[in-house]
Amino acid sequence: QVQVVESGGGMVQAGGSLSLSCAASGRTFGTYPMGWFRQAPGKEHEFVSAISWNGGNLYYADSVKGRFTISRDGAKSTVYLQMNSLKPEDTAVYYCAAGRPYALYSNPQVYAYWGQGTQVTVSS
Repeated sequence: QVQVVESGGGMVQAGGSLSLSCAASGRTFGTYPMGWFRQAPGKEHEFVSAISWNGGNLYYADSVKGRFTISRDGAKSTVYLQMNSLKPEDTAVYYCAAGRPYALYSNPQVYAYWGQGTQVTVSS
């Protein structure tokens, strides 16, 4: 069983930046694709960004491309989401998820282990 715990959410003004972290348990972190999702009130769950198990491939939703950066640190079993140029429409609960080992990072269906979520609020 993999456990993931997000941290780093908060409130920021439009145009500002926030960095989210997600620590994953387990000795096989290096085999998991890792993803970030978000859900805003009244909106569908959105697949925001993902990184392949080896860190060599990245996915970004069009809505965040050029503003968000995902990365992972195998030594710390942690994945990060750097969010710049934030907009009010980025306001949501952000969830980190670990995918099944060696699964395709860009397929949102492979993400099986979820964190509790962290709130990001961007004021205008």
